Amino acid sequence: MSSKTSGFRDFILDQLADLRGVTARAMFGGHGLYHRSTFFGIIHKGRLYFKVTASTMPRYKEHGMKPFRPNAKQTLTSFYEVPIEVLEDAETLAEWAQQAVTR
Repeated sequence: MSSKTSGFRDFILDQLADLRGVTARAMFGGHGLYHRSTFFGIIHKGRLYFKVTASTMPRYKEHGMKPFRPNAKQTLTSFYEVPIEVLEDAETLAEWAQQAVTR
């Protein structure tokens, strides 16, 4: 794992420190985010994606965010990229993460 990849992962975990019990596990060239045992997020190639529902997806689309595409042949529409302005605000990021956990 490159230091850039681990640096972004560490940044995300720091930003989510208020949401106790969040861990990252290596998976498919990135990391899966878990809150206790609930899988709710993906860190992949310097981007963060959260699990969405019919009620939370519009918020991501309003920000112009796209679903997770690990490769050209696969798209996971249940995970959408988190906007940069949300990433930079730890309180807002924790709120969005909590919504991804409690779907």
